[in-house]
Amino acid sequence: MDFAKIIARVKAVLTTPQTEWPVIAAEPASVSGLYSGYIAIVAALPVIAGFIKGSLIGFSLFGVTVRTPFGMGIVGMVLGYALSLVLTYVMSLIINALAPSFGGQKDPVQALKTVAYAWTAYWVANIATIVPWLGWLIGILGGVYSIYLLYLALPHTMKAAPEKAAGYTAVSVVIAIVLGWIIGIIVGGVIGTAAISGMHVTTSSGNVTLDENSTMGKLAAVGQRAEQAGKELEAAQKSGDSAAQEAAMGKMMGAVSGDAKVESLPVDQIKAFLPETLGGLKRESASAGRTNTMGMQVTQAQAQYSDGNGHNVDLQVSDTGSMKGMMAIASNFAGESENQTDHGYEKTYNDSGRLVHESWDSANKTGEFSVIIGQRFTVQASGHADSIDQLKQAVSSVDLSKLEALKDQGVTKN
Repeated sequence: MDFAKIIARVKAVLTTPQTEWPVIAAEPASVSGLYSGYIAIVAALPVIAGFIKGSLIGFSLFGVTVRTPFGMGIVGMVLGYALSLVLTYVMSLIINALAPSFGGQKDPVQALKTVAYAWTAYWVANIATIVPWLGWLIGILGGVYSIYLLYLALPHTMKAAPEKAAGYTAVSVVIAIVLGWIIGIIVGGVIGTAAISGMHVTTSSGNVTLDENSTMGKLAAVGQRAEQAGKELEAAQKSGDSAAQEAAMGKMMGAVSGDAKVESLPVDQIKAFLPETLGGLKRESASAGRTNTMGMQVTQAQAQYSDGNGHNVDLQVSDTGSMKGMMAIASNFAGESENQTDHGYEKTYNDSGRLVHESWDSANKTGEFSVIIGQRFTVQASGHADSIDQLKQAVSSVDLSKLEALKDQGVTKN
């Protein structure tokens, strides 16, 4: 197994997809070769990361670490991995079957190539599962970029009519979401998906009409913007101009953010949302910072509160900046889910247009309450408390309405 070749392919697919897809389409391959030489390795990355996070690292709150039992973690990892390999093959069968409806040509090996390499971004990005809180956002970015890769691939691998590639992509994505949801249930997770409306399919002609205000319509628009941004990124890479490359990467992020460039709020402005006290808890420390790497800009402020009697709360306020578009997509796709144990629960739901996640462990008196504001900002309280209500009150102590009013600040059209 040539790991150097795998790494080179991953890099090429992610950074120069416009030139890499013709190469992929032309090279000889087989189903067994694709699995043994690429899929089996890259598809393992996110499930291994999930196992490491859940069973080895665990979720830590003020010295208390909660881990999935090792045996259960192994079972979940193996089952999830096996089903992801099956899902890859099933999706290739579906993409192959759909090809004639969108002006393409059936070819099962090319269809498997399409799925394997388009899903590279999703598989690689979900290594970030290990990263607390914002890791899932990176996974969302990987998913969105995989949709873009699929859109670029279909005219090359499946010979689809270029003008029908967006529709071909949209139908494939809907099916992948449904199949992924089913696999999530099999593994034991509960995955909520929002209703996907506004799509009309005429399989006899391959015509697909998308409501531009629907989730899939928005994804199709992302693909169109990303295509143009990708061309500019490719040109910048060829020029060797690092400033131009960073600007092009920023535009690529803007394509995901709704054809806009988003500058995250200044550090002092975000830090000002941290109150001096949270009920009876005194603020003991606070910090804030802004990062800007390859067009991805995020500002985060964090403070620790305590009453000296075992009650400790960590409060975070974040401006996701250039990941604003990913937040919107996450909010559109996320549905309601709930999981209960003997000692607590975890659930995700929508409250007046805001995506909310909460979890509570009654045995350890620890939990987390987080909310997405204006599809851009996140406010999260976690730690030791009397009840989940205390963490909810901590989040409410932040002026959420004022924060939401800033959702368009720093946003400029590309």
